[in-house]
Amino acid sequence: MAFQEKLIRNRKRLGFSQEQLGHLVGVSRQTVSKWELGETTPEMEKLIQLSRLFNCSIDQLVENCCSSPEQSSAAPELSQATLWHYEYRSQHTLFGLPLVHINLGYGFCTAKGIFALGNYARGVFALGGTSIGVFALGGLSCGLFSLGGFSVGLIFAFGGVSLGTIAIGGLALGIFAIGGCAVGVYSMGGVAIAGKIAAGGYARGPIAVGERAYGQTVLRIREGFTPQELRAAILARFPGTWKVILDLFCNFE
Repeated sequence: MAFQEKLIRNRKRLGFSQEQLGHLVGVSRQTVSKWELGETTPEMEKLIQLSRLFNCSIDQLVENCCSSPEQSSAAPELSQATLWHYEYRSQHTLFGLPLVHINLGYGFCTAKGIFALGNYARGVFALGGTSIGVFALGGLSCGLFSLGGFSVGLIFAFGGVSLGTIAIGGLALGIFAIGGCAVGVYSMGGVAIAGKIAAGGYARGPIAVGERAYGQTVLRIREGFTPQELRAAILARFPGTWKVILDLFCNFE
């Protein structure tokens, strides 16, 4: 029996569609279709994944048939339980996208919708291991507003490592950055490095405020200064500074 016939037989034995099998081994439905038509063959990494999924050796998959369904009737139940997969796609759509798309399980499961939840999620509201959306939440997230272990936000980012216009995190990089280590035009943190104003335990910038401060205009906390003195120093150096930024730094302690 040819490889493509074994692939079809084992896929159907486990009750997977081409798309589901593709998610499990990290390829598209079109790639699985080409394998089954004999147009292409999987690379070694994918053969290893397929052999584990079908509970047979690579040699059995490529050269000899795996055990027949009658001989391994328990195998489908074991594989289905071990390689759990769940997908839900709402029938209602908006702008051509399902209102809700949930796609979770073993492998590369992609969810795309207004609200998307999946291993890889894309949507207005995206939640997943990797997420891209207007509002994104995930291990790796990217969006207008982003929250994650590593987050990139066009407007706001919060995470272990964050990059955004306003960035808050262990390591924060942005126009306005707050974090353990903050780098930006305006920065506040344990270590703060700024293009204009830096405030922190260690601060470096044109205007530096902190215990250990280095810059052209320096205000060290141990030497004492008033909010009015800090405001005057900022306006003398940067006359057009917004009031909200002045208020924030002048309340720094």
